[in-house]
Amino acid sequence: MLAEIIPLLTKALGETVYMVVVSMAIASAVGVPLGVLLHTTEKGKILENAPLNKTIGSVVNAVRSIPFIILMVAIIPLTRFLVGSAIGTTAAIVPLVVASIPFIGRQVETSLKEVPAGLVEAALSMGATPAQIITKVLLPEALPSIVAQLTTVIIALVGESAMAGAIGGGGLGDLAIRYGYQRFRPEVMLATVVVLIVLVQAVQFCGNALARRLNKR
Repeated sequence: MLAEIIPLLTKALGETVYMVVVSMAIASAVGVPLGVLLHTTEKGKILENAPLNKTIGSVVNAVRSIPFIILMVAIIPLTRFLVGSAIGTTAAIVPLVVASIPFIGRQVETSLKEVPAGLVEAALSMGATPAQIITKVLLPEALPSIVAQLTTVIIALVGESAMAGAIGGGGLGDLAIRYGYQRFRPEVMLATVVVLIVLVQAVQFCGNALARRLNKR
């Protein structure tokens, strides 16, 4: 029995890691600059622009308010257009990215708000440009917090990838549903849950360790 489950778990875990890593990489490439833009365009900030800030903020809030399972179904045409299919691990990456970008944006915005205003004011008094303040002050100072926030996003992605698997996305969710629930094999369900718990714990441990290492305060 164990010899049968292990290959299935290994394959499913690989698919889950693939979905999470690729989704996180793409979403971070867009979400981190989005978070910077949300913060710096606020009233009183270095790139103050109220109309732009409100517009972006409204879009971010709208996307974040959509339950993931509904979002997956709603953007099936986009998924088919981008990857040629609405099912499979690669197809699941599209809704995972769309759901994660606004989440990351808000998390990064929150981290940047923790940077003392005095540091920004000091940089401005020395003639620093907005780009220099962002790259030399805001991001370096907020980096430990950003890493901690991104760790939370990765854990959320693990859960969402399992949900994606339940409707044809592959990974651990697909294994739990097809081989566990539908075939009445509780040992497969249990094994999947254990693997997910271990995966989340490993991500949290590594994220916390990296955040502590980066924190020089």
